Amino acid sequence: MPAHKPPLPKKTHPCTALAPAISLIASAAVLKCQVLRISTSACQPGQQATPGAVSATTLYCQHSPAHYCARHQWQPEGNDMQEFTYDLLVIGGGSGGVRAARMAAQRGVRVAMIESGALGGTCVNVGCIPKKLYSYAAHYSEAFEEAQGYGWNVTEKPRLNWELLKTNRAREITRLNGIYQNLLSGTGVELIDGRARLVDAHTVEANGVHYSASKILVATGGQPTMPDIEGKQYVICSDDIFDVSPFPQRLLIVGGGYIASEFASIFNGLGAQVTQLYRGEQILRGFDDEIRHFLADEMRKAGVDLRLNTDVTKIERNTDGLQVTMNDGQSISVDTVLYATGREPNVAGLGLEQLGIQQSASGAIIVDEQYQTSVPSVYALGDVTARLQLTPVALGEAMQLVDHLFGSSQKKMAYDFIPTAIFTHPNIGTVGYSEEQARSQFGKVRVYRSEFKTLKHTLSGSVERTLMKLIVDDASDRVIGLHMVGADAGEVVQGFAVAMKAGATKAIFDSTLGIHPTSAEEFVTMRTAVGE
Repeated sequence: MPAHKPPLPKKTHPCTALAPAISLIASAAVLKCQVLRISTSACQPGQQATPGAVSATTLYCQHSPAHYCARHQWQPEGNDMQEFTYDLLVIGGGSGGVRAARMAAQRGVRVAMIESGALGGTCVNVGCIPKKLYSYAAHYSEAFEEAQGYGWNVTEKPRLNWELLKTNRAREITRLNGIYQNLLSGTGVELIDGRARLVDAHTVEANGVHYSASKILVATGGQPTMPDIEGKQYVICSDDIFDVSPFPQRLLIVGGGYIASEFASIFNGLGAQVTQLYRGEQILRGFDDEIRHFLADEMRKAGVDLRLNTDVTKIERNTDGLQVTMNDGQSISVDTVLYATGREPNVAGLGLEQLGIQQSASGAIIVDEQYQTSVPSVYALGDVTARLQLTPVALGEAMQLVDHLFGSSQKKMAYDFIPTAIFTHPNIGTVGYSEEQARSQFGKVRVYRSEFKTLKHTLSGSVERTLMKLIVDDASDRVIGLHMVGADAGEVVQGFAVAMKAGATKAIFDSTLGIHPTSAEEFVTMRTAVGE
């Protein structure tokens, strides 16, 4: 198997232009950089560098590929420069992988990335970004109806141009792919198009070529799981829904998580007749129970046919499309069946088993607090570890790992008080503990809630209502849970998440003046706990 030839060393690093007085010392015998920890004030032109304070400038040896990041006190370990082509090889070009590669390269680390698909991973291509764009599109149908209450005469019913929406979405995603590529190439990351397979603890094969690295990072994300039922060949997954053709006038969505619930709201707003089936007692398991029930009611009011404790037994094609039979004996005819019943780690073909990398029963890569696998030179982060499957979590883990490997920080990622949003209609925004979790962990808690029709809907004619809820630890008065169902809930909760991360108490909330008239001000005006 041929070995990859290392790229030609850079003559200089852009940062060296900022510190021309720094002397770079190289051994003539091995042409290896021996840059000392120096400050830009430690040397004068023509003088030899001497040990001193750590420089704030990233130094890049102009004598060989060896380099040293003085700011973060990192040097290649042992004979890494002679043995390996790269210091870090990243498998997977999603959110976590791109962030890790880019941040490491900015510190002077030799980085390569192997990716077979479009850069940006699930989030950019078939997840967060296109989903939010379609959510915006769906909101316009609500806006057209609500405008009449504000005096706008909408004489002709607006019609969705599904093909145009898909084209515009694809163009925006292509633009973002290009931005990701420019960010990587601009920092010196070598991009390799192909599927990766681990050969040993320091070698990865792609396209028949072997690439060696001191450290390997697996950031391959997750993928949708598909059902094992009769007629499964007629099913599509969340990756397919963005380009489904023609537009599904009758759409069946199976699942009760945030992906299924979001698409139920979105396609209902776009004009489809949506039926959502979930085998459990209520959608969004793991979220606050009151929030779950409230949202389910709101979705039904908006037109989603939500059926609980129901599952599919078989799917057949007939002259009327697809006939879906359910476990209660009933059947329904639809145009498209979307399964969104979960995701699994994307690990097939990586060669993890051959290396003895430990995995969970679901296939998730098991890592320690520093994202190190059971093979010390191999790391993993993001959805492939199945911790919290959120883009910001993968980004945070990437920053933490790079700082750990190529910096001086030994901090650990904090997984408490991570805010999240669900882009159903209406949105959910949440941070901290649910009421059920809080009562279990803290014992005595106080619950504050407010349910109301927003000012906007006093004229719009919409029957949508908003729910806001605070959970307070009675012993410390700290706000430990904050939940909202309503318009722009994610935007509202993001700001409050900062205060909660800082340990804000209910007294601090009470002393904060609200912005009037807004929905968000309810969080700082609730005074009476439920039951008091």
